Amino acid sequence: MVLLRLLKTVLLAGMMLVVLYQAGVFVLVLWYGFYNPSSTAVMQQTLRELRRENPDAQLQHQWVPYDQISTHLKRAVVASEDANFVKHSGVEWADIRRAWEYNRRQAASGRNAMRGGSTITQQLAKNLFLSNDRSYVRKGQELIITYMIELTMSKQRILELYLNSAQWGESVFGAQAAARHYFKVDASRLGPSQSARLASMLPRPAYYDRKGVTRYLQSRTATIQQRMRLVEVP
Repeated sequence: MVLLRLLKTVLLAGMMLVVLYQAGVFVLVLWYGFYNPSSTAVMQQTLRELRRENPDAQLQHQWVPYDQISTHLKRAVVASEDANFVKHSGVEWADIRRAWEYNRRQAASGRNAMRGGSTITQQLAKNLFLSNDRSYVRKGQELIITYMIELTMSKQRILELYLNSAQWGESVFGAQAAARHYFKVDASRLGPSQSARLASMLPRPAYYDRKGVTRYLQSRTATIQQRMRLVEVP
């Protein structure tokens, strides 16, 4: 009986900690609905990793408001990452199922290439609060935060936060830093082809930062540029 009571106490304490944690995350989600983050969890993780090799490493990042980001880039990112962004409620379950089935086949055949199936809102949840690590626990928390974000923020605010926090190079974060790093222009002046190029880099930003323009990146850029006019943005 004593062990049973102890177990119940431990479980109750654990549940209370989970509830408190989720409440704290929800408060931060509400905060980010109105105030711009100076950094994110993924930025901090990336900086720690960079400083293992170079203690003086710094990130390139500069916040710009939504109306100072090229509409071409908004369209390119939505076309590349989440074509139904303005219509869904945060999660595309069919895409997650297809990605899971694809990844299972890849693992069974010994291949490493994986698909995420995440919406822009899910990626924002990961960027703001979590990490690039892959696990079912992290994915579950990502889904919870995704619904918090969709409940409290407009689609425009979600896209603004995403475009300012997305990783576009080994140390490059956000649309403004990416535009300056790759094209020496401000985010507001990105053209259709430049925007499609940046959107094409999102799945593997550090890789393309090192390797430059590959044949696949050129092909993907052309495909996204064709799709840009078909998507809706906030």
